[in-house]
Amino acid sequence: MPIISMQSVAKTYKSGQTALHPTDLAVEKGEIFALLGPNGAGKTTLISIVCGTVTMSAGSVTVGGHDILRDYRAARAMIGLVPQEIALDIFATVHNTVRFSRGLFGRASDPAYIEQVLRDLSLWEKRDTKVIELSGGMKRRVMIAKALSHEPGILFLDEPTAGVDVTLRRDMWALVQRLRERGVTIILTTHYIEEAEEMADRIGVIDKGRLLLVEEKAALMRRLGKRRLTITLREPLAEIPAALVDWPLERSADGLTLVYSFDARSEETGMPSLLRVLDAQGIAIADLDTGRSSLEDIFVALVGHAA
Repeated sequence: MPIISMQSVAKTYKSGQTALHPTDLAVEKGEIFALLGPNGAGKTTLISIVCGTVTMSAGSVTVGGHDILRDYRAARAMIGLVPQEIALDIFATVHNTVRFSRGLFGRASDPAYIEQVLRDLSLWEKRDTKVIELSGGMKRRVMIAKALSHEPGILFLDEPTAGVDVTLRRDMWALVQRLRERGVTIILTTHYIEEAEEMADRIGVIDKGRLLLVEEKAALMRRLGKRRLTITLREPLAEIPAALVDWPLERSADGLTLVYSFDARSEETGMPSLLRVLDAQGIAIADLDTGRSSLEDIFVALVGHAA
């Protein structure tokens, strides 16, 4: 049984704007699921419905078998949410902020657990510091500690590394892997392609309120990913010759590189024929390099623009 199950969930505001079209989604226990899409795609709306901070217009959601409307308290107790916006009592200390959050969920005091969470997030040395004195990155860490304070089985990270430094981003990725090892289910929304590529087991692509696809990352890249042949030339090419205009070639700005994209699954890649045509045109090749397209290429192919 999926730990999160959404059936025909939709959200339309009184203004008539549809933020989320009818959506079905199942998330399995212990997986890392990335919801990938540009700003305004509906990512935050979707997770906010599951977390109970936005009311759905239609559909049903269960969390750990609990209906989020009929059994809100039990469902919400399973969830830790790290929203995009930093919302903290700026005059409270780091330790008290996290300890108090645990108490709000009715969990018994557990100083050892709170200490471990703070250590995992490099906050232990700052435990007696007031939130107002922290940097933006440290405040983000406190938000994560708050979300983990009551030992949730599901952690939602809404754009967790937007505007944070590279160190925090890497720390966050490491923390996510440790949480998964403990059996925590993690759902993150992001418009950073590398984040989804680095961390996720499965990826959902959302755009304009529609969930376009949900697939295992590896399968998605096999199914939609193309291979690329990068051809480095000895002399710059001012333009692609007429004999090559029908080939899927991209010329670099300096004219020294041609990139040929082809279907990796096809028996006929077209590479030998292309190289023969280049030779016949007197185009000298300095180097050849092949590689697979990235998740970013796949994303652009699906939604028509970069995240």
